[in-house]
Amino acid sequence: MRHLAETDPRFAALIARVRPFAPRLSVLVRPFDALAESIVYQQLSGKAAATIWNRVRALYPRRKWLDPKLVLATSDETLRACGLSGNKTAAIKDLAARTLDGTVPSGPALARMSEDEIIERLTSVRGIGRWTVEMLLLFELGRLDVWPATDLGVQKGYAKTFGKRKLPKPKEFERIGEKWRPYRSIAAWYFWRALDKAEPGANRS
Repeated sequence: MRHLAETDPRFAALIARVRPFAPRLSVLVRPFDALAESIVYQQLSGKAAATIWNRVRALYPRRKWLDPKLVLATSDETLRACGLSGNKTAAIKDLAARTLDGTVPSGPALARMSEDEIIERLTSVRGIGRWTVEMLLLFELGRLDVWPATDLGVQKGYAKTFGKRKLPKPKEFERIGEKWRPYRSIAAWYFWRALDKAEPGANRS
């Protein structure tokens, strides 16, 4: 926070205004579960996505983690009945297959890989784009130098903080983000916080 505050008085004011950043310890997640949930949430409101995700999870009762073998064995019709679109059903099936063949690394393997390696590997899966992997890196793996330059919330928070009338283009935003290395994840977190109207942390945590 001190490093970020020293880059600009306006950033320092933002940091002083919202609750302190509390880094999440880098806990080992199950990539298959985290990415499957991300696929379900794409382009949906949180409430609708949560309903569909809960239906999918209910297909496999008494299991803490999803089993990619069971998901592959589940008919498309059953998954579609949970509310998944055809594209999302295909994406989750591909994710399951890529998990079983090793394309999607295990949690311990991910912990040993660089951000670029993880992005390259996971974006080869159907339905997984760079933004989805960046959210995994930032919120699940606790990486501190991830810069989601295409995220609209980060762009808007930046524009609000620095009094910009126009949102930066992703390529331009990539360059802008260089000044906040090696803590770009924290910079992004504060720009999300800049948009909070009531309780800080309402949008992302």
